[in-house]
Amino acid sequence: MAKKLPKKSFKWIIGAIAVVVVAFIGFRYWKGKQAALPEGIVSGNGRIEAKLVDVAAKEPLRVKQILVNEGDLIKPDQVLVQLDTTTLEANLAEANASVAAAQERLALADAAIVKQQSEIQLATTELERSRKLLAEGAGSRQDLDVRANNLRTTQATLEQAQAQLKTAKQEVAVARANAETVKTRIADATLKSPVTGRVLYRLAEPGEVLAPGGKALTLVNLEDVYMEIFLPANEAARMKLGSEARITVDYEPDRSVPGYVSFVSPEAQFTPKQVETKSEREKLMFRVKIQVPKELASRYVERIKTGIRGVGYVKVDPSATWPAKLQKTVAPPAESSLVP
Repeated sequence: MAKKLPKKSFKWIIGAIAVVVVAFIGFRYWKGKQAALPEGIVSGNGRIEAKLVDVAAKEPLRVKQILVNEGDLIKPDQVLVQLDTTTLEANLAEANASVAAAQERLALADAAIVKQQSEIQLATTELERSRKLLAEGAGSRQDLDVRANNLRTTQATLEQAQAQLKTAKQEVAVARANAETVKTRIADATLKSPVTGRVLYRLAEPGEVLAPGGKALTLVNLEDVYMEIFLPANEAARMKLGSEARITVDYEPDRSVPGYVSFVSPEAQFTPKQVETKSEREKLMFRVKIQVPKELASRYVERIKTGIRGVGYVKVDPSATWPAKLQKTVAPPAESSLVP
């Protein structure tokens, strides 16, 4: 039969449990006070995001070569995809031949004008000579009429040659424009990166034919990094564009990334499920975008990863002071590992 504990031992155990409970409650209270934000600062859950950029073909061409893989870091104007330009190069050769032919016609028209101008000069001289001979009685009226008619014919031929020269110039301009258009199409077949970023998806492979607007790659623009949070109307109404903000990520909440409010939605909406709790989703919220400055994001492009969860903080009162946990911001790239 089990022995009963002495009353003193029982009271001692109860006392120890009470001390543990009080200590636990006190610790939770202290942690709650530590986590509480000062007046004038609001927060919301979110995740690190960045703008997506599609690299697409302008016209239907076959993929010749893809020079990057998913996850590669890329820079502006870096060649990413080379499309097959065999047909376009044949078109360019034809366009260049048209330019040469048009230039030859222009040269012929120009030469014809020079010739007609010489003939007009000669016809004018002969007409003046005939007039003098007629006035002196040494020439005939018929000869004068022939010379005058010859001058008029030569002048008409010159006008025709001038019209042909104008047409030839237009033909040269059109031929050159067509050649430049083909050159532009060939240049467009070399797909380059418009941003500093990372390859998110590789959507095509060599040998595939891309339709007009067909996507070959999707890039993450690592210089356009932000977090979207959702706040109730009373907090969003106090917010201004450009308000000072901070971003923290879950795996390192004691260091923050400085930012600013770049967008406040003019319409209320239900908060997305992946961001807030069920109770918070039952309320209408306003979407707020916290932008990381481009200069700061550019320093950390090799470390940025989208989708990392965290918390965004915004000053709705410019005079508010950031709590100690948000005053420690990201350090120079060699010392910091915060930016996800």
